[in-house]
Amino acid sequence: MTDNIKGKVVAITGASSGIGEATARRLGQAGAKIVLGARRFERLERIAADIILTGGEALAVDLDVMDRGSVDAFAETAISKFGALDILVNNAGVMLLSPLAEVKVDEWDRMIDVNIKGVLYGIGAALPIMQRQGRGHIVNVSSVAGHRVGPGSAVYSGTKFAVRAISEGFRQEAGPAIRSTIISPGAVTTELPNHITDAKIAEAAKAMYSTAIDADAIARAIEYAVTQPANVDVNEILIRPTAQQS
Repeated sequence: MTDNIKGKVVAITGASSGIGEATARRLGQAGAKIVLGARRFERLERIAADIILTGGEALAVDLDVMDRGSVDAFAETAISKFGALDILVNNAGVMLLSPLAEVKVDEWDRMIDVNIKGVLYGIGAALPIMQRQGRGHIVNVSSVAGHRVGPGSAVYSGTKFAVRAISEGFRQEAGPAIRSTIISPGAVTTELPNHITDAKIAEAAKAMYSTAIDADAIARAIEYAVTQPANVDVNEILIRPTAQQS
């Protein structure tokens, strides 16, 4: 079914590393036209260059998902460069785990701004385009933490539960030709755990991530969802390492 992705225009947020990078590389190799967005522009340029060297088409765009104007410009760049926006992967996210009693309000705000508002800004930018086209697919990356809550994950889990709720609402409202997929990864080899500032939780996360699966496992799940026939909407995929119990 990978033929279904050839020539499609795919915009990916948080594309400079981890799941975003793996998805860009995989879909680029499958023949999609990739628009990579993130703040680390030099890294994006290297990834785009790699995709182009293997015969694909790719463009790096400086993107801050906390800035609505930046997200709107990102979507419009896909249109101006490639003439369409078939798939948006809302992948950008941060995981700043800490007990509520630590009252790390700055970290709470950042997770809300990136994980929730960034997804909403992506939908707000892409949905009018997709409705005009009469087709489209938005993939929102949630988390296993969007299905369960553990110590230290109250706010992070709250943002990822919100992603799932927003995605389901989008599915119902977007129209019969526009698809919605939620991807909920467990422990994956990404930079997310490196940003945890609470020492005890960082140590616990390090133990959990010792069995992490490669980001390409998630990219394969995304590829599966977006390459289904147009009348098939894979609404949600929850994917963990086999050894992960929680």
